[in-house]
Amino acid sequence: MYEAVIGLEIHAQLKTKTKMFCASKNDPDADTPNINICPICVGHPGTLPSINKKAVEYIIKIGCALNCKIAERTKFDRKNYFYPDIPKGYQISQYDLPLCYEGYLEILGKKIRITRVHLEEDTAKSIHSTEGYSYVDFNRSGAPLMELVTEPDIRNADEAKEFCENLQKILQYLGVSDANMEKGQMRCEVNISLKKKDSDKFGTKVEIKNLNSFKAVRDSIAFEIKRQTEILESGGCVVQETRGWDENKKLTFSQREKESAHDYRYFPEPDLPFIFIGKEHKVEDIIDIDKIKTSIPELPQKKIKRYQEEFQLSEKDARTIAYDKDYADFFEGVISNFQDKKEKERLIKLSANYITTDIKNVLIQTKRDISELGFTPKDFAELILILNDGKINSAVAKSSLLDAVNQNRTPVSIIEEKGLMQINDEKQIEEIAKEVISQNPNPVTDYKNGNQNSIQFLVGQIMAKTKGRANPKLAREVLERLLQS
Repeated sequence: MYEAVIGLEIHAQLKTKTKMFCASKNDPDADTPNINICPICVGHPGTLPSINKKAVEYIIKIGCALNCKIAERTKFDRKNYFYPDIPKGYQISQYDLPLCYEGYLEILGKKIRITRVHLEEDTAKSIHSTEGYSYVDFNRSGAPLMELVTEPDIRNADEAKEFCENLQKILQYLGVSDANMEKGQMRCEVNISLKKKDSDKFGTKVEIKNLNSFKAVRDSIAFEIKRQTEILESGGCVVQETRGWDENKKLTFSQREKESAHDYRYFPEPDLPFIFIGKEHKVEDIIDIDKIKTSIPELPQKKIKRYQEEFQLSEKDARTIAYDKDYADFFEGVISNFQDKKEKERLIKLSANYITTDIKNVLIQTKRDISELGFTPKDFAELILILNDGKINSAVAKSSLLDAVNQNRTPVSIIEEKGLMQINDEKQIEEIAKEVISQNPNPVTDYKNGNQNSIQFLVGQIMAKTKGRANPKLAREVLERLLQS
């Protein structure tokens, strides 16, 4: 009967060296409170802000990646409200002239329209102690912050989660933000209402603030849909308000009535000039949009499609690799070593299989990232080549990966040190086979009397004597030749 209408507001901290309007260090990992501050970012009277050009370029880069229009001119505005974490009593943000607008991101075969992507400064961080005291850490105050606002095109919790995940990967690929939700580098707010399925009229909008995980985005939306449905079906009215998400109780709770734009009393920031974008303006220190566009790398969705078409990878493997930039870089570093190989397609598929399963499992087991493997893509390519050539078996390849990561060595060096290379020398296997035949007369007699299964026992004896290193196919062929002669 009812359909959800969902829009997202997403904030992400930008990876610039300095803050948005001052020269203080922008360090989200600073663990000493109030160490990266200055009179500007703590709001002292009489201080003047100056614009971080790199942050402006980063927002334009995001806008280009999200198919946005880029403003020819833009400005900053004061957004007035008072909380302890806003030292000036206002936040410098953007209102009617955002840097980027009218874009889209395609997810699950559906285009989600993007209203705007703009630039602002982050707030400080309030810390509430168990003793009843509250503290403010200004390290984050004034850090450059992206805000992205979607149109209400999302219809369920899974679509919202998918949008957030896709956006996070794009920001990471662009190198503009680490977008780590656990560290608060990316935060999401959900605007949700219900409407009757056969109606174009939206219901009353509720905002869910400060969601810091993809799971929280999905779960809070699912709960809110259920809550609002129950209110409407019982004849009640949904109240426009801001709600929080309680992760432990798995429910939303009322925080305050929702402010409207006029509550913030926006007006142009008088201490900052307009920004002009595009060479045609001929303004000194112009933002070069063409240069920014050429710096955008191949993004995850295009990589997934290319991996499927060019390398015939499954959608699952292509997605697993392409969605993590470090995995994608490692994979492409590996396959660059196969360009002149006859079995290039097989080698690429074999590499993808090991990267998405065995390397991933080893990294989980050792609690490392792929950037901390301890060996290079070329080293891994050498392992794939000897595996493909039959010089080692799969069990040896897998065990060597774990040892290599633990010891910060290459897999092949460990295999060579332990003498684990497969024996493919026919004469060497023949000598061992003759020994096995002489030591096992009963299975030999059974085989000669027509029991074909007995030869598998004899192959097993060769494998035991060589500690699994003999080529089992070659061992069987040698045994059959000796027993039939």
